[in-house]
Amino acid sequence: MKIHGDLNSGNCLKVKWTCDHLALPYEWVDVDMAKGDTRTPAFLKLNPAGQVPVVVFDDGRALAQSNAIIRHLARGSALVPADPFHAAKMDEWLFWEQYSHEPYIGVCRFEMVYLGRSQGDLDPDRVKRGYAALALMEHQLQRTRFLTGEAFTLADVALLPYTRSAHEGGFHLDGYGSVRRWIGDAGRTLGL
Repeated sequence: MKIHGDLNSGNCLKVKWTCDHLALPYEWVDVDMAKGDTRTPAFLKLNPAGQVPVVVFDDGRALAQSNAIIRHLARGSALVPADPFHAAKMDEWLFWEQYSHEPYIGVCRFEMVYLGRSQGDLDPDRVKRGYAALALMEHQLQRTRFLTGEAFTLADVALLPYTRSAHEGGFHLDGYGSVRRWIGDAGRTLGL
């Protein structure tokens, strides 16, 4: 399979880290979002939404959206709980990550790192909601080692990239000891 992605994107890292953790063979096809690579006719044939990552399987079928990709790649592995309720709790975190975490923490990082904005230029509501996301994670991780319990799952893979780089978006993790511990545990689990 070929993974079309930008290594500066947390969404792309999720896919790479899932493949690496599961020892799935792939070819990485670098796509530079900053240079407009996602807007070329060839790329838009793979994903009309013009977003990375996109995985193209050996049979030619393409799949986009990072959490859909990692969910597909990890089926039947230990990254997806066998118990249906625990798998649903994992999915709950996957949906939450794209709706309540990445739009705040990931977007602030994008604005500071790629658009050159200062921390003071960030939307205060976006920053507030980013800290609310970190507070929810902190609350959960005070009770469990990983997001869905004691086992490492795709929920941890999905939330690690942008949480780990939150400081690049102006978020300070000083008051989030459980989140910082989890970043270390999850990173070690993935061999980072």
